[in-house]
Amino acid sequence: MIAFIKEHAHWLRLVDVPNDRSSHSQITPRGAGIGIFFAVASSVMIFDQPLVEEYPWTFSSILLIFLVGVLDDYFNMPPKTKSVVAVVSSIMLTYDGIIIDHIGVCFGLDISLGWLAMLFTIFAVVAFTNALNFIDGLDGLAGGVSSVILASYLYIGYSNNDLLMIILSGSFMTALIGFLIFNWNPASIFMGDSGSLVLGFVISLLGIKAIAYIPAVTILFIAAIPIIDTTVVVVRRLKSGRSILEADRCHIHHHLKGFFGGNVRKSVILLISAQAFFTLLGLYFTGVSDGAFPLVLFLIITYTVIRVVSKIYRINQKTVQSNG
Repeated sequence: MIAFIKEHAHWLRLVDVPNDRSSHSQITPRGAGIGIFFAVASSVMIFDQPLVEEYPWTFSSILLIFLVGVLDDYFNMPPKTKSVVAVVSSIMLTYDGIIIDHIGVCFGLDISLGWLAMLFTIFAVVAFTNALNFIDGLDGLAGGVSSVILASYLYIGYSNNDLLMIILSGSFMTALIGFLIFNWNPASIFMGDSGSLVLGFVISLLGIKAIAYIPAVTILFIAAIPIIDTTVVVVRRLKSGRSILEADRCHIHHHLKGFFGGNVRKSVILLISAQAFFTLLGLYFTGVSDGAFPLVLFLIITYTVIRVVSKIYRINQKTVQSNG
């Protein structure tokens, strides 16, 4: 399906024209997310239709996110419109019981969210859906990082006999492996928002499902790279007085690419490896009874990354000035 999209991209008007924020210099097909979605959807409808009937709101919400992603690939939808759709989709999840109403024990306190559960769920889903979309900036990065995260959810789902987690994580992960054949640097097709938005949303709902089996704080490690990258971006934009929704080149992968002299593969491999390390660390912490230590550790790691990225930014700036 991805090969079909690639071959007919120009006829389908699914092409990415480079701009000042692009990491590529040639017009490239995009919309591989359409192929990924239809591969997963067709296999689920053929082999796992009872699961769709069991979770109608969940699969309907995934479809809604996919549709707005397709529209964005064609018309560049405003960020606020995509956020509104993500909010609606998050609410739809709650009708299937996918909601964050308890985040476990932290500093000795057993934290239940009560009436805040709905708001917290919406915030978590919308934030991470956008976070995954943010890291889709280098060939193979979003697909590689997502594959690692999905592999961990497949393990958690299999360990706890959760069929929804098994099917969604396994289906999207294997579809992504097929996608990476085309998307590894130099990429011959891009995922597009039809892919990155759906992936972010699916990973979000899988994280909520996983909270039934593991401490909530471990999700921060299992999905660390998108979360840390978004934190870095928000901090830098706020410090410079810009909107947090304003697009720029202050993501971690942009700085790493500059640090490695424009080498995309080194940057991507480093970030995927970092995600694999964090994911394993998160799985290691699944046995903790109190989430205080993992939470403090994650905050320390995030602060350290912010400082390191700032240092890399200054090095890159000096390099540009010296070369200029």
